[in-house]
Amino acid sequence: MIRTAELFDLEYTLAKPLLEKTQYPWESLGEIGAFLKALGPALPKEEYEEISPMVWIAKSVKRYPNVYIEGPCIICPGAELRPGAFLRGNVLVGRDAVVGNSTELKNVILFDGVQVPHYNYVGDSVLGRKAHMGAGAVTSNVKGNKTNVVIHAPDGEIPTGRKKVGAFLGDGAEIGCGCVLNPGSVVGKNSQIYPQVSFRGVLEADSICKAADITVKKA
Repeated sequence: MIRTAELFDLEYTLAKPLLEKTQYPWESLGEIGAFLKALGPALPKEEYEEISPMVWIAKSVKRYPNVYIEGPCIICPGAELRPGAFLRGNVLVGRDAVVGNSTELKNVILFDGVQVPHYNYVGDSVLGRKAHMGAGAVTSNVKGNKTNVVIHAPDGEIPTGRKKVGAFLGDGAEIGCGCVLNPGSVVGKNSQIYPQVSFRGVLEADSICKAADITVKKA
């Protein structure tokens, strides 16, 4: 339940050529920036404009004042960037996605329809189609002891070889308000984490995490 093909429908992201080469989604993290730099100049000029160096935004994007965007970055059609959004580079925002007030993104891929609408931090992560993070939910992407992140999969630990690894939310994942997704968290398709949970490890598809030690399958 943690492989790229198991978590995401790649038809709903411009990052398909990057992600389809990976077995696990965290393998893409070191290549997001280079991928965006190569893709940006090839985007259709009638649909996108380069508003600053290596920042390509679709003309239909709704962009409020006081949004900061550092390249490389691509914002797809229909997306919404609300006041105070802080995009720190290596960011792909999918079609009709919402980046909310005071939300910070860094080295991430947001599939189409993703919502990070209120006070979220998402770093070194991949969020699948229509994944949603409630107000104040964040990804923690660095361990306290600064060692490399390990994915705690059900069938054993998988080293990532990276010190900065956030979370990977499958299509339709729902993260409650105030949650902390600890480094290397993986949430399966259509799964849900209740508010205020500090989550680590892997949540299988179609499951509900009610507390750190209470997980059930959806009926």
